Amino acid sequence: MNTGLSVQTQPGQPVVDFVREFDAAAAAVYAAHADPDRYARWSAPGDHETRIVKWDHRSGGSYRFAHTDGSAEYLFRGAIHTARPNELIIQTFEWEGSPDDVSLDILRFEDLPGGRSRIVGRGVFSSLQNMQAMFEDGMTGGMESGYRKLDALLAEG
Repeated sequence: MNTGLSVQTQPGQPVVDFVREFDAAAAAVYAAHADPDRYARWSAPGDHETRIVKWDHRSGGSYRFAHTDGSAEYLFRGAIHTARPNELIIQTFEWEGSPDDVSLDILRFEDLPGGRSRIVGRGVFSSLQNMQAMFEDGMTGGMESGYRKLDALLAEG
């Protein structure tokens, strides 16, 4: 099945829209975003690892995690505004290496026929420059790498 990542921007706007399909139900994909142990197994790009620092995945909760490659550590944090199991996550996202550049991320989880699902996401960045910097830092490649790891995790059951 085609599960490829589609990423689109809107000219002159600090907005990124993306869609990604999975060979698993929306509940399983949502759980992989909400459970800290599962999230740590797939979220880091390439050969980086994820270390969970704080995880309170609920409406009004917050999170903090680190991606590490053995020689450097990159910390991220955010607030979870809405966590509607199997349907919706609305959260902020901030790389602590660039404080004050916060994005608002909206993830919708949709079931598809045949036990498949898709995420429809939107990231609204604090500025066009911040969004462009994220692309230059490899945002799309990191998403693709992480989602391939998520595919493998979901295939495990």
